Amino acid sequence: MDSPGYNCFVDRDKMDATIQDLGPKELSCTELQELKQLARQGYWARSYTLRGKVYQRLIRDIPCRTVTPDASVYSDIVGKIVGKHSSGSLPLPEFVDNTQVPSYCLNTRGEGAVRKILLCIANQFPDVSFCPALPAVVALLLHYSIDEAECFEKACRILACNDPSKKLIDQSFLAFESSCMTFGDLVNKYCQAAHKLMVAVSEDVLQVYADWQRWLFGELPLNYFARVFDVFLVEGYKVLYRVALAILKFFHKVRAGQPLESDNVKQDIRTFVKDIAKTVSPEKLLEKAFAIRLFSRKEIQLLQMANEKALKQKGITVKQKSVSLSKRQFVHLAVHAENFHSEIVGVKEMRDIWSWVPERFALCQPLLLFSSLQHGYSLTRFYFQCEGHEPTLLLIKTTQKEVCGAYLSTDWSERNKFGGKLGFFGTGECFVFRLQPEVQRYEWVVIKHPELTKPVSLESTTILSSPCRSLSSDPADRLSPFLAARHFNLPSKTESLFMAGGNDCLIIGGGGGQALYIDGDLNRGRTGHCDTFNNQPLCSENFLIAAVEAWGFQDPDTQ
Repeated sequence: MDSPGYNCFVDRDKMDATIQDLGPKELSCTELQELKQLARQGYWARSYTLRGKVYQRLIRDIPCRTVTPDASVYSDIVGKIVGKHSSGSLPLPEFVDNTQVPSYCLNTRGEGAVRKILLCIANQFPDVSFCPALPAVVALLLHYSIDEAECFEKACRILACNDPSKKLIDQSFLAFESSCMTFGDLVNKYCQAAHKLMVAVSEDVLQVYADWQRWLFGELPLNYFARVFDVFLVEGYKVLYRVALAILKFFHKVRAGQPLESDNVKQDIRTFVKDIAKTVSPEKLLEKAFAIRLFSRKEIQLLQMANEKALKQKGITVKQKSVSLSKRQFVHLAVHAENFHSEIVGVKEMRDIWSWVPERFALCQPLLLFSSLQHGYSLTRFYFQCEGHEPTLLLIKTTQKEVCGAYLSTDWSERNKFGGKLGFFGTGECFVFRLQPEVQRYEWVVIKHPELTKPVSLESTTILSSPCRSLSSDPADRLSPFLAARHFNLPSKTESLFMAGGNDCLIIGGGGGQALYIDGDLNRGRTGHCDTFNNQPLCSENFLIAAVEAWGFQDPDTQ
């Protein structure tokens, strides 16, 4: 290799051949779009020397706080912090949450240097309370740093990024946990087959998704993680979601129909990621990742903020510095057999439905708001019982024992703003489904066909709804933040006709037909294809109703 200075922390005998100097030595482009293309193509991936230069340039250009520790700070503090300890015996900072330092072909000196750098970062960033990804980042950067001080400065610039639109790394338990929930939401929408498997084989699916960053920052082999990091430095946090989704897709493809190697799917995925070279190359992994038509960065930010708000309302805040994943109580699908009773679905079916709802509401427990058998067959009473709750779940059982329903994102009181006329409202989080005779879910058509629309710029203020609670009197607070139709340029309104309610009928989905229509007496209904959900009929096209239920979402702490 051309630059011994880059390699003083590296065990050359262990280095993978794909990270040797086999490629170009210079990079002349300055345009972001061209950089993104080159990063995805792996332009500097086969040149150890060029990758070091590119990292130096990209990290230098990160907008940072006015006072950001640099290499000179490290030189000043490292002796005082490390003291007489040997580098190999140094403890790791609490914020790494017992995460081990990945070896990444580092020699003994390199592994000790990572510990020293992490302790110095902890000294300079007391506000960083939870950052299990940092050991992997420092270990990789050490490959491309002349000395410890330079690696320290690079890591500090990543942590000190002050561009609100360029999130790089989670630094608190709240941010980390909301990222896990956001990943779960994305799996639910983009990897439905894998999500179904996770729900079937794990007691707590959120425990599995809480591991997603570990797949990337620790389990991925060095040459794979370096390729991901190449693109991450150019494009930001969204890349991490893409790659983790792609990993889950490959895991499901390989394991579909096969018995799991253990009774712990979480460990099975970790093992799969460690041995991912047996399944797919780094290039194919990234190719799969960027083939996923993910939501816009702004939509994902809105979802992340909604998840953070839900966690804050449960008392999980950045102040909980002592909480670690090994000690905390995981949130779970909260449908308990001992206190759940429905005339329409059983516990297993309700758990299946609960696995489809956004993660911030999966924190809650089902609360029966309306039952036609208890409250009578009256649409007026239905509205009365449901108003003030957001979201709600509608369940219908026909006289032919067919079962279908809808997840409805918005408070039914929104219907009142149309002055007695039938008007549509709701957001793209709404979906419709059938359970009997077979299970099928239909989401907003834009999720699977983003080519129908493109995002528009959003207001600088973000509107968030309050999960699991009654709503405030401010109408603005009643709008869900995520997938609001106003965020998108739609060719026509038929793709955003989510829910409508009048005195004489209730309608879910519109455009070319209705996914569900129920009359004012809750006696008769019909179902058919509609543009909003691009669904098949949810049951017999014309049906008689045996029972109707509406369920809300209750925070367990408020019971």
